[in-house]
Amino acid sequence: MSFQAPKGVPEYFPPRSATFLAVRAAFATAAQNAGYSYIEVPVFEDTELFARGVGESTDVVTKEMYTFADRGGRSVTLRPEFTAGVMRSTLEHGLHHGQLPVKLWTTGPAFRYERPQAGRYRQLQQFNVEAIGTEDPAVDAETIAVAWSGYQALGLSQVRLLLNTLGCKQCRPAYRAALQDFLRGLDLDEATRERIEINPLRVLDDKRPEVRAQVENAPLITDHLCASCKAHHDRVRSLLEDLGVPWEDAPRLVRGLDYYTRTTYEFDHPLLGAQSGIGGGGRYDGLSEDIGGPPLPGIGFAVGVDRIILAVEAENLSQEAPARVAVYGVPLGEEAARRMFRLVSELRAAGVSADMAFDGKGLKGAMKGADRSGAAYAVILGDRDIAAGAAQVKDLASGDQTSVPLAEIITTLKERLTP
Repeated sequence: MSFQAPKGVPEYFPPRSATFLAVRAAFATAAQNAGYSYIEVPVFEDTELFARGVGESTDVVTKEMYTFADRGGRSVTLRPEFTAGVMRSTLEHGLHHGQLPVKLWTTGPAFRYERPQAGRYRQLQQFNVEAIGTEDPAVDAETIAVAWSGYQALGLSQVRLLLNTLGCKQCRPAYRAALQDFLRGLDLDEATRERIEINPLRVLDDKRPEVRAQVENAPLITDHLCASCKAHHDRVRSLLEDLGVPWEDAPRLVRGLDYYTRTTYEFDHPLLGAQSGIGGGGRYDGLSEDIGGPPLPGIGFAVGVDRIILAVEAENLSQEAPARVAVYGVPLGEEAARRMFRLVSELRAAGVSADMAFDGKGLKGAMKGADRSGAAYAVILGDRDIAAGAAQVKDLASGDQTSVPLAEIITTLKERLTP
């Protein structure tokens, strides 16, 4: 039998993997430039963390999580998102007792049992930024600006920022009641009607056309904000204007996870069709308490690496695979292969990327390998060269070839490779 990757799991291999790395690097650079530090969290956690943190009524928890009992009978779940795990780690290790806000970034795979299609996968690659321990609207704007910088670094020109607020525990109850009254009067299926009573905001996030058409005239949260939430939202928008980050008001925007409060945003790319959301985030001021911690406000975002790759490709911005190495060794003969193996190792130790031909290839086959490697120089070594104490260094762009003493090979190559 032949094996294949699991359904709904994208793989990135050369040359496309160059774009994958470029996307992650763009956002990592943006986060690090803003003072965010890297955190590594588990791929799986106690199931209850996600049930309490993400929300038991969400599709993620009720339909999409990969949950199983381990050999000790404990219920564990492959992470469907990062924020709950980052908050758990922050509390467990007391990071919130130091300088606030705690500014963290992480990246890697998350897992959701989705119906696979372009841009929607069962193993999805995410990049996350979290700022924990502050209510300052300037940090809301900062997280948005960090994400925006990542998109800009990739050259994406068609990204739209959609911005909303979801209010707080003071003003949301009145909005919730008004929204429930409106939704109860609609022609909705039984499962959706149950959701109205548990978390009516989730109905606004329903992607089915027949539901979206009915909620078109639903009450808006922006008409029910308390003075504090309105001031917070106005401040975020004003700061984004100061930064030159364009945004669009999206008063019906909600997020698919229950922990969001106040600032909520999404990045959209129009060339991706139904899966146009390429990132999003918001404030989660009650998450710490939901998972048993102290009051600890926070805000962050997650961007979908897989969908950003599709956006990069849609705008014809794919990254070219970089040269694998700078120098490629071409040994001709058994003793030359032995000498070349040591030379390649010494080049690497000196900070020069290098590879060589294996399996006793002849000159023609080995030089094909040199061309495919993208190397700038080939070092050709045969029995006559060894006897003469030299090797042939060939410039693979110009074709020029010179004899260089073996004792000077590394110094010569480093000089030629220095811009």
